Amino acid sequence: MLRNIAITTALFFGLVHVAPAARAQTPLTTELVTTGIPSPTDIQAAPGDNTRLFVCQRNGQIRVIENGTLLTAPFLNISSLISSGGERGLLGLAFHPDYQANGRFFVNFTNNNGDTRITEFAVTTDPNVASPSIVQTIIGYDQDFVNHNAGALHFGPDGMLYVASGDGGSGNDPNRRAQDPQVLLGKLLRFDVDLPAPFIPADNPFVNDPQTRDEIWALGMRNPWRFCFDRATGDCWIADVGQNAREEINFTPRAQVGTTALNFGWRCLEGTRCTNLSGCSCTDASLVAPIQEYDRNDGFSITGGYVYRGSAIPDLAGTYFYADFVTNRIWSLEFDGANVQNFTERTSELDPPNGALGSISTFGQDNDGEIYIGLLSAGAVYKIVPATPDCGATNFCTALPHSTGATASIGMAGSSEMSLNNFALFASGSAPLQFGLFFYGPDQAQSPSGEGNICVGGNASTPLVRIPMILQSDVFGTVFLPLDLTDSLFVTGPAPITAGSTWNFQFWFRDAAPGGAASWNFTDGLSVLFCP
Repeated sequence: MLRNIAITTALFFGLVHVAPAARAQTPLTTELVTTGIPSPTDIQAAPGDNTRLFVCQRNGQIRVIENGTLLTAPFLNISSLISSGGERGLLGLAFHPDYQANGRFFVNFTNNNGDTRITEFAVTTDPNVASPSIVQTIIGYDQDFVNHNAGALHFGPDGMLYVASGDGGSGNDPNRRAQDPQVLLGKLLRFDVDLPAPFIPADNPFVNDPQTRDEIWALGMRNPWRFCFDRATGDCWIADVGQNAREEINFTPRAQVGTTALNFGWRCLEGTRCTNLSGCSCTDASLVAPIQEYDRNDGFSITGGYVYRGSAIPDLAGTYFYADFVTNRIWSLEFDGANVQNFTERTSELDPPNGALGSISTFGQDNDGEIYIGLLSAGAVYKIVPATPDCGATNFCTALPHSTGATASIGMAGSSEMSLNNFALFASGSAPLQFGLFFYGPDQAQSPSGEGNICVGGNASTPLVRIPMILQSDVFGTVFLPLDLTDSLFVTGPAPITAGSTWNFQFWFRDAAPGGAASWNFTDGLSVLFCP
């Protein structure tokens, strides 16, 4: 009899392992890093520095957060050089890849005439103080209006400095800057700051094109308020603020970054929507479509973020975060190069316990790959962190009647608090005096099998795990199994049970159907969240 059970079990486990199911994700929250930073516009970390974050204030100062503490004195104060307010001010910061050796960094600001300047500065002998003297200007260009200054700058995976430029402002790009190859507005620009002026890399895509400025990598941007490079892949993510209908996210794979000429479509396209503005062709096959967009039901002004590459929340690796400045909604998604996956709204999850995150003006990323959120109105910086788990269990899925006409259920005894190590599983109402076993896995399902439903599944990265003890139910159809969570099966096995992890459990049992035919059945499922 035991041998027959083992054969049936093996077949059953093969079936369950391939059942499709959604990927579980660690619950998230945010923790306050600091307040007291008026109108933050950018958050950066210097290469090789794991103790500090540098936060740009719109008024022209860069502040230092060191080991979680906001330093009183600014790192840089160039407030006398800039015009601040609305979409003007100190808008972006990028540290040279070799900053630890050369102390060079670059900022994007609007000067006293309201025009954009990308300038180089240098740190002093005090690592928390930079000289306010401009070392050199990389590029400067006039702005037509007071809005759409964009402002982000980043060093790409190729070591080049990339600059996001808005279309010059007003509405509907009245001066047609974004599609004009002879102006720098509405573009993504690319520079080699290790060359002498004018800092033009020889492999910029338009270097040999007399009709287009050499500095340009990509055209057709409206107001790209925050772009980033995925530090693991080198892919480029660009969030572009829309006119009156769509907000969009554009994606460029690493192979096309910098040296492939691209056109993202504005002012002909707003997202995938044709604007029908003069001088435009919406059917131009060379225009690059966004991978994601949303309309006015969801928001009015996108704030681009970063791809998560931290270690605190490993199941979020490759997840891009972004938000809407007006509605304060936050989302995340993944992109495999062809399809958006795991699109999730994070708003209620990431709102801190003491109130909502509002006026999200920027995201940041430290050298560990963890992600931060800057709030313009509150002058605060928050960090995305895993939520502290609350112990508990929830039943799910539907159990079907077995040979006696009853249904079986699964439950837990003791606690799912890891430090107590008194967790136990039980099943009640199963077929009396029959053999069965418990199993667990990462995913939930509801798939017919035998006389019941399989409620638990494995996936490509984490298999279904059979708990080895074969149990026999009593005359009431009850079994009980204490688990030692320090056992190697649960500590180093294929599906480790750790604090903060959620696992789904089920009991499979032999079901002696009327007439003596042997079949099998299942309890419902039990989702258990383990905590420290």
